[in-house]
Amino acid sequence: MTVLLLLPLLLPFALPALARRALDRLVPVAALWAVTACTVLLAGCSLAALGAFVLTGLLKIPLFAALGELIHPLRTASDLVVLPAAATSVGALAVCGWTLVRSVLHQSRAFRAARTEAGRGPAAGDLCVVDSPRPDAYALPGRPHRIVVTTAMLRSLDGPEREALFAHERAHNDGGHHYFLAAAELAAHCHPALRPVRETIRLAAERAADEAAAARVGDRRLIARAIARAALAGQAARSERPGFAAAATTGPVPQRVQALLAAPLVPRAGRTIAGLLIACTAVSCVASAAGMADVHHRVEIAQGDETP
Repeated sequence: MTVLLLLPLLLPFALPALARRALDRLVPVAALWAVTACTVLLAGCSLAALGAFVLTGLLKIPLFAALGELIHPLRTASDLVVLPAAATSVGALAVCGWTLVRSVLHQSRAFRAARTEAGRGPAAGDLCVVDSPRPDAYALPGRPHRIVVTTAMLRSLDGPEREALFAHERAHNDGGHHYFLAAAELAAHCHPALRPVRETIRLAAERAADEAAAARVGDRRLIARAIARAALAGQAARSERPGFAAAATTGPVPQRVQALLAAPLVPRAGRTIAGLLIACTAVSCVASAAGMADVHHRVEIAQGDETP
């Protein structure tokens, strides 16, 4: 049981390297879906494993054993292993919960502030212009979706570059990229190894929006020039937008520009990395499910409902 429950806690450490390789080998939108799905599943499996360790440790205590209606001792590994693992799991879950609540509250405040600011400026369709000396532009989800751009950013770009920037931000809203970014943010608080993956998912979302904007505008060089100039203009600006509000100026812009100026990726030898992602996630899911089933079986034996 202990070995099975350790696997979901160890496998997330392999994901950052796999995620970076996936972004290099897969089409950006495919990498975005694959890496985000694996991140969320690995985060859930790690939480399930921690919960199983906590439950096992609690049922070793006479008070909780009585509440669980155990009539036999719960058969597990040595208490020298189970109890420290349970105590460590309690601490890990407490830290995860605290940082997650803080993040949710911060992101909620930033989202409300951004929607309020966007509501003050003039709007033309989904485009909202905010009078500000800070060059900034981002896709703001909600009802309705908005593209928020400051007057300083508009002054930094010429007409075609503005349209290219708007196409990029519309691609974020059309693709629902805020859901991927929000999922990555939540998963990052469930396991420390998943924190670097958050930036990989953000880059995948930007790359996917770059490609969608290039297809809509029909000029990859124009998109590359627009995001480069927007990033240069906004590099000193400090925005209070929420983390799940995607913006063309985020991420490693030189890497994105280089990808746009190169030939677009086509589905190719990404099967190996996709298979590794699937295998890593599948092993974690199977191990956590099997470990929890084993805990459930041992509890039923201790309750006298089943024979060993």
